Formats: sequence, C-alpha cells, structure tokens
Amino acid sequence: MPSKMLHIPTADGQADAFATFPDRGERHPGVLMYADGFGIRPVLREMARELAGHGYYVLVPNLFYRHGPAPVIELPEYIGEEARSAVFAQLMPLIEAHTAERVLSDADAYLRFLTTQPEVAAGPVAVTGYCIGGLLAVRTAAAHPGQVAAVAAFHGPVGADGPDALAEITAQVHFGHAESDLTPEALGELNQALDAAGVGYTSEIYPGTVHGFTMSDTDAFDPAGLKRHWDHLLPLLDRTLRVAP
Repeated sequence: MPSKMLHIPTADGQADAFATFPDRGERHPGVLMYADGFGIRPVLREMARELAGHGYYVLVPNLFYRHGPAPVIELPEYIGEEARSAVFAQLMPLIEAHTAERVLSDADAYLRFLTTQPEVAAGPVAVTGYCIGGLLAVRTAAAHPGQVAAVAAFHGPVGADGPDALAEITAQVHFGHAESDLTPEALGELNQALDAAGVGYTSEIYPGTVHGFTMSDTDAFDPAGLKRHWDHLLPLLDRTLRVAP
C-alpha cells in the first residue's frame, strides 16, 4: 500500500500529514481521518493502511502542527497506564489550544487538499475520527454539508457542541461509543437530538469497552470493539461513497 508524508497548506502554515492509498493507478474516494490526541504514530498508520486497502485514499493530518511536526511529543511504543498521565500532561495544553475556530479553518484546508490530490476521485468524501478526533470529524461534517457524505466517530465527545451543531449535518452518521464514556440515558438524549435534526444515523455503545478501545498501543484496546468499528465503518463508506464491491 503506497504511503507518503505530505504538507498541507493552511491559514497558519503547513500541516504535516500521512497519506495512503491503493496502488492501482486509479482514483479513489477520499477519507479524512482525524487521529486521537496521541496523534500520528504506527497504530494510526496501520489503521489508515487497512482502510485504504478497501479502496480509499486516506489522509491523516497532524492536528497539532502549530506546535511542531508529528510526533509533537515523545510517545512510548506502548502507552500504558503508567505513562498515560505524563503523556496527557503534555497533550492537554495542545488540545485546549486547538479551538473550534482553528478546527474549522484546518478542516477547510484539509478538505481542499484532499479533494485536489491526483489519486482522489471526484465526488463526496468521508470523515472519521477517534477520541478528540471524533469531535473534529463532527465539526467538519457540520461545516461542509454538501461535501461530506459520511461521518464516523469512535469513543469521541461527539455531542460536545450541543444539538444545534448536530442539526447542520447532512452526512450519514455512525457513532461508536465506549461503555465507559456514555450512560444509556446520555445515549438516548444524543440519539433524540439526532432524530430531531433528521440525521440518518446509527449510534450505539460498544459493550464492554472503555475510552480508546480502537487503539492497540494502549491499555484501553479491545479487539472485539475494533472489529465492531470496522463492521460499521466499512459498510457506511461503501454505501455513501459508492465503492464497487
């Protein structure tokens, strides 16, 4: 699977990014993948390559490029419980500095770049995200209703901006929540907001999971949760981006 590091022009400079796509000499539907707070690292590259293998051009930007190229902070190969607090102490200032205004400005740049790559097919794109990247995916879909056909978010704070933000989404949606992140009551409220907004969606708690369950380099990893994530994500993209089987 071909892959490369790229630089995306933004209003605030150049965002480094990882891109991967099938080596078939064809053009493929584009997917913008937002990493979790830990950023671009081997597990994210592996997930992007797996998705690309199903017929997509996948672009993974460094969310915190304003603070330096990825990895912005030094990460252990395995982010276990002992390392987690020290890592988050470094990450939180970066996350807090990544304002909604910056998110939307960057999203414009990312989508403009993605859709002009020679390997990317014309037509709508999809956006997916993990953890904080899930919220960024939702914000991107809401800000680009005519361009984003599908949005998927996993163990992310997708309702953080309130029901009015969800009402802007025209994309098909899948939200996969960690059991530790959302009570059944909170899920019901979120889904009611999606219903009221007229969004086409699936939104469910993945049983037995904790926050970060898709990430195999953390203690949160749950193989069944990761499989369930693919079982929802791939049909969603297939359906909305019209990839031939």
